[in-house]
Amino acid sequence: MDMQNLTNIVYLIAAVLFILDLKMLAHPRTAVRGNQLGALGMVLAIIATLASGTWDWTYIILGIGIGSLIGAIAALRVKMTSMPELVGLFNGFGGGASVLVAGSALIATFNAVGAGAASGDMQMKVATVLSGIIGSVTFFGSYVAFGKLAEFLCVKWKLYTWQKIIKYGFSLLVAAGGVWYGFVLGFSPLAIVFVVSMIVIAGMLLMKKDRFPGMNALKGLSAVASIGLGIMLVLHPSNTVLFWVLVGVAGVLGVVLTLSIGGADMPVVIALLNSYSGLAAAATGFVINNTVLIIAGSLVGASGLILTKIMCKAMNRSLANVLFGTMGPTAETPDADEVYKTVKAASADEIAMTLEVAQRVSIVPGYGMAVSQAQHAVRDVANFLEEKGIEVEYAIHPVAGRMPGHMNVLLAEADVPYEKLKEMDEVNPTMEQVDVAIVLGANDVVNPVARTDPGSPIAGMPIIDVDKARTVVVIKRSLSPGFAGIPNPLFAADNTLMFFSDGKKAMLDLLTALKES
Repeated sequence: MDMQNLTNIVYLIAAVLFILDLKMLAHPRTAVRGNQLGALGMVLAIIATLASGTWDWTYIILGIGIGSLIGAIAALRVKMTSMPELVGLFNGFGGGASVLVAGSALIATFNAVGAGAASGDMQMKVATVLSGIIGSVTFFGSYVAFGKLAEFLCVKWKLYTWQKIIKYGFSLLVAAGGVWYGFVLGFSPLAIVFVVSMIVIAGMLLMKKDRFPGMNALKGLSAVASIGLGIMLVLHPSNTVLFWVLVGVAGVLGVVLTLSIGGADMPVVIALLNSYSGLAAAATGFVINNTVLIIAGSLVGASGLILTKIMCKAMNRSLANVLFGTMGPTAETPDADEVYKTVKAASADEIAMTLEVAQRVSIVPGYGMAVSQAQHAVRDVANFLEEKGIEVEYAIHPVAGRMPGHMNVLLAEADVPYEKLKEMDEVNPTMEQVDVAIVLGANDVVNPVARTDPGSPIAGMPIIDVDKARTVVVIKRSLSPGFAGIPNPLFAADNTLMFFSDGKKAMLDLLTALKES
């Protein structure tokens, strides 16, 4: 058997492992094994690729070493609560890698056949354009998503030192890199376009607001310009400068597309950027004629798009509305002081007394649980109640938190049994039979105005119907609104008790009260 046939067989095995990986990731119980199979598939693909050609091993070993170091640090040091921004950042790495590989392949190809060559494989030319556009949008869009999730982009308050280093350091790098490249090219018309694009990107990354006049116009202009530059590159592939100008303009598009998206839509954005990274990888696979990269990228791209659709459905919003619309209070939004006239605060002892006579308890986690890292305390309270013969379940909203499956991941980390994690459609029909619903740091996903007020910004968004439970306990630090920016009448409902406290402290206090009662 020759080397090419052996390589193809290994690629096939890797592709099968990738498919099994995605299938197993669909359920928390098999997700860990799925990740292991996906990792094995990628190792096999890398080995097959390296064994099939002649390479400069110095750079390969250096790249593997740096990448492994970054991955190991992320795996060992990053908290589960920071996983959304880490996912966003890794999506960006995928997009950036696709751009660099496609650009390098383009330069190598047309340097080999001569600077004046205008011909070439149409597949490669189109794939190079797609890789440049999608990869750049993914890279800069993912950086913006990471920065907003890590709370150093588009904020007015004082930043920590590490936030300042990333924010100002990256912006300076982008601007300086653009100017340097323009200088190398002698500030030709194309070079000037690239320089301006980089400076615009750097400027937008330094803004304290996520919207500005003419933003949608800039989205349209950068999109049209990206397509136009892509057509020019297909017609004149030997002009490799066009590729980097395309990358710069597409980078502007990636920034403006992501910059205006609010926190409530971040789960959709994370899924969409994941899809972009897969599509960029698939396009790069066509550029370098790598079968496994095409297959893996296509699988990631398709699964990301499906997940994006699911997330949009869960929020009752179209993708266009997420990308170009806004979610926030309107002129018709009721005043918070008026809504919260009848709020009833309760202590841990009072809530413990309510739980003691309950037969069924439903815990509804939200982003507040993630911020306070309360998942272990939640598990301890649930275990104590179950020892008393009380039925406990976890009601999981699909967009609770900052990425798809965020709550599932946190609770799984705390060794909460998978069978106790109930989807929204499963718990809502029986919510009237729940004696006590404990809402931990959730807001918009339990706001009844989504069901009762057609004029609300979240109208039609599926919610967990906790207001139908016999008693509702809401644990929050304050009455501050959620990402949608509107008050929640649930907090002032007759059957609601507010427990104002940090999520973790509240659950620990509640556990102590239960043990002492």
